[in-house]
Amino acid sequence: MRHIISLLMENEAGALSRVAGLFSARGYNIESLTVAPTEDPSLSRMTLVTRGSESVIEQITKQLNKLVDVVKLADISDGTHIERELMMVKVQATTNDQREECKRIIDIFQGRIIDVTDKSYVMELTGDGDKLDAFIKTIDQSSILEVVRSGATGIARGSKSLRV
Repeated sequence: MRHIISLLMENEAGALSRVAGLFSARGYNIESLTVAPTEDPSLSRMTLVTRGSESVIEQITKQLNKLVDVVKLADISDGTHIERELMMVKVQATTNDQREECKRIIDIFQGRIIDVTDKSYVMELTGDGDKLDAFIKTIDQSSILEVVRSGATGIARGSKSLRV
């Protein structure tokens, strides 16, 4: 089962390495990982996506909680949450037909074109993974020059929050 684990950790050198090391030492896979500082410059928020049985996820959370750098942790997939991912796609757009098709499709998916050259468009989309996958399937595969995805990030809905 897929789990989204959010954690607050000390914003110090080596903290990310210790988390990644915990996963690799135990043979667990990280599907995606995002990290950025919070409103408190001494803390970073990490969101990682992994898969495993309930017992595996329980083991992962226990091991993460033992790390000195981890301040607080929550498996946000246990409750209602909002999940988003950012994707940028560079496509070949040399003809008027290609350009019009790109504009039409990006409008349907509520994205935007963020860069235009005489040979390409760079399009930006946000949404859940299924939406981004659907976009990739919709556009002409032979026109794709490059795809960059951020990985999932998420936040619990309602009054629940991951705070110190």
